[in-house]
Amino acid sequence: MTALLPSQTTRGAWRSAPRDPAHDPRHRRPLVLLATLGGIVAAGSTLVVCMAVGMVGWFLTDAGTHGQPRDGLRAGALGWLAAHGSGLQVQGVLISAVPLGITLVCALTTWRVAHKVGDSVSGHGPDADRILDGERDWTVPTAAALFTAGYVVVTVLAASLASTPGPRPSTAAAVVWSLGLVLLFGVPALAVGSGRAAIWANRLPAGVPPVLAAAWSVLRTYASVCLGTLLAALALDLGTGLNVLSQLGLDAKGSGLYAASALLVLPNATLFAGAYLLGPGFAVGAGTLVTPTAVTLGPLPLHPLLAALPGTGPVPVWAPFLIAVPPLLAAVAVARAQRRRPVLRWDEAAIRGCAAGLLAGLVVGLVTALAGGSVGPGRMQVVAPFARDVLVHALPALGLGGLVGALAMTWWQRRSLEPADPTEP
Repeated sequence: MTALLPSQTTRGAWRSAPRDPAHDPRHRRPLVLLATLGGIVAAGSTLVVCMAVGMVGWFLTDAGTHGQPRDGLRAGALGWLAAHGSGLQVQGVLISAVPLGITLVCALTTWRVAHKVGDSVSGHGPDADRILDGERDWTVPTAAALFTAGYVVVTVLAASLASTPGPRPSTAAAVVWSLGLVLLFGVPALAVGSGRAAIWANRLPAGVPPVLAAAWSVLRTYASVCLGTLLAALALDLGTGLNVLSQLGLDAKGSGLYAASALLVLPNATLFAGAYLLGPGFAVGAGTLVTPTAVTLGPLPLHPLLAALPGTGPVPVWAPFLIAVPPLLAAVAVARAQRRRPVLRWDEAAIRGCAAGLLAGLVVGLVTALAGGSVGPGRMQVVAPFARDVLVHALPALGLGGLVGALAMTWWQRRSLEPADPTEP
């Protein structure tokens, strides 16, 4: 409950009137201090966790035989910076792939911390009535600027401390990614937590919230199907994955750590699976191609997730039909979303469904561009989905699927209507 929203409960019957939430000290904490600390905590908490994991990994791999404890801490910091797009220069070779698993954890942490900060400072500035009357409110912009400053300061410090004559992260790239992370997750969370988002939403056209809800439904369904496709491919060739681990010659601890490290790039692999379902596919090395219609592979590094790749040669007869999965899932997702927001006009349903699919397709194309990058020297500098082609395929596939799903649900809802009783007023 934020300070700008009316209270629905009281603490007890003995109270003659509930306290005005705008003057509640829990919602009027020092904005400058809290917002700055919020940015530092959002970045520092995930950085400390990564450094702790790096320390544990260093100890388990060689039990402290080689190197110093600070090497494990530095490895964790480099992983955190890599999740912020810093990349690494290792012996003249650029490693630009982003472990989106860590990035996702950082994004969720940023959202939660920023939401709490927004709720704690929601009592600052004008109330809801004055904002609706047009009075300027600088609460969210001020908190966002301070939150961003705190996050960026931690990023710069981490980059300066983790830089060595060996691996060198790019501080500028890490700062740019930090700004984008706060802009996409921190600022909206501040607006939601402070109650300003609910006020601003009242000014949106009536058709915008249903489109956003349907697009979110499409994205969630798309991610679930892509992850299911990846896990199914791994399960079908589980023996290959176990054989890869055995060829590495690791003990039980090392095998566990190596398998756990695959979780860091699981979102990347999920987006690779999505590129495969949409048709354009991806490359796992220069001169390679993995699509539903053709598979061409070369020598591959030993990694358990690569066991999900199909074999080189003729593809199964059913594989090309997988490109029908994205439009189908978009239709189902839009229809499910429309069940909660019924639409009886054909034109309105068509616009909402198509707009939701197109918006989801745009997000899919943009996020897929973050999934790949260079992972090593030589041919392994090209390991990525064909993001531009994915965007071109995702827009019509999800847009058409959303259109069909919306029209089908409208037909069902119109058919399910009972005729009105003419005797009723």
